[in-house]
Amino acid sequence: MSDVVVGGGIVGLAVARQLLIQCPGSTVTVLEKEPAVGRHQTGHNSGVVHAGVYYPPGSLKAALCRRGVALLREYTAEHGIAYRELGKLIVALDADEEKRLGDLHERAAANGVPGIELLGPSGMRDLEPHVHGRAALHSPQTAVVDFGAVARSLADDVVRRGGQVRLGTAVRGIRQSGDKVRLGTSGGEIVADRVVLCAGLHVDRLAVLAGGDPAPRIVPFRGEYYRLTPQRADLVRGLVYPVPDPRYPFLGVHLTRRVDDTVDVGPNALLALAREGYRHRDLHLPELLGTLTYPGFVRMARRHWRTGVSELAGSLVKSRFAAAARRYVPQLSAADLLPAPAGVRAQAVDRDGSLVDDFRIEFSRRVVAIRNAPSPAATSSLAIAEHIVARLE
Repeated sequence: MSDVVVGGGIVGLAVARQLLIQCPGSTVTVLEKEPAVGRHQTGHNSGVVHAGVYYPPGSLKAALCRRGVALLREYTAEHGIAYRELGKLIVALDADEEKRLGDLHERAAANGVPGIELLGPSGMRDLEPHVHGRAALHSPQTAVVDFGAVARSLADDVVRRGGQVRLGTAVRGIRQSGDKVRLGTSGGEIVADRVVLCAGLHVDRLAVLAGGDPAPRIVPFRGEYYRLTPQRADLVRGLVYPVPDPRYPFLGVHLTRRVDDTVDVGPNALLALAREGYRHRDLHLPELLGTLTYPGFVRMARRHWRTGVSELAGSLVKSRFAAAARRYVPQLSAADLLPAPAGVRAQAVDRDGSLVDDFRIEFSRRVVAIRNAPSPAATSSLAIAEHIVARLE
């Protein structure tokens, strides 16, 4: 059996490792177009290991996040990768948010999130003395990790188990022919029995090459971050999040102490001008035109343009960005924020303009495509791998 995984992020590498574990004797090759693994979503996130608070019970996100946390904790312990359970406060500022916080508490309990607890202002201050709010939901086992380090470790595991990780190898064509899949790559043709597409920002394009549906389409959203100055990093001990808006899969501007003790503030959610558009000036005109002319994007934009304008204003004016964080940490000012690297979220959007919320994994003959896997995909990566390989077998 010959298997090819397209994409050398944390999910693709986890799938390759799981194939080698469950299919002894098979040939497994990871194709990654970049010169190193984990260069995109894996290496541009805040490193949060989500506990499973947000996701509807029974969804793939709920099941695979909870399973993924356990697997990731075990994996990092075995491989000597720092994993810190700093805990998270989800903070309600008014009565409406407090009601939604109660709904989140019920959802977290249904998902089996351990230690979850509703707190009042005094309980909140015991954990985060500088955080203000009406009420909070505390998730003590929410953790942080360096997902880039995890990805590099998984790549080493793949090679150690007899697989290959071919860097600098872009996939340009995919054709299913009988019981084989033929991949045209920058390094020549590769013939495989099975292919798993874990290509994140480009997975929709590759899925179409393999004969899949054009929808959902990936719409790239840039998430911009600031970082607290070292002198102000003590304003936050762990993770401080807003109550999420149920209309969106984004969690809003929050404060996150990372595994290296720096504290990030963000992200916002802006339409990126390229699928790998990490900076304002990064423009890929064909990709942008493809997004703007996609009917699903047009319908989404009509519904949510006011939110888009607000996000853009926060991006252009630092004081507005700081004001969003200051609602939770009043002592924070714009002078406390330093620029930090941005990330790009691969968000799938359906034809009707709805943002795909759950993980979406399509099985089509001999090609599997992970069509939507934003957060908590890194947390869930080892469980996503189990899920896919079990279905393949």
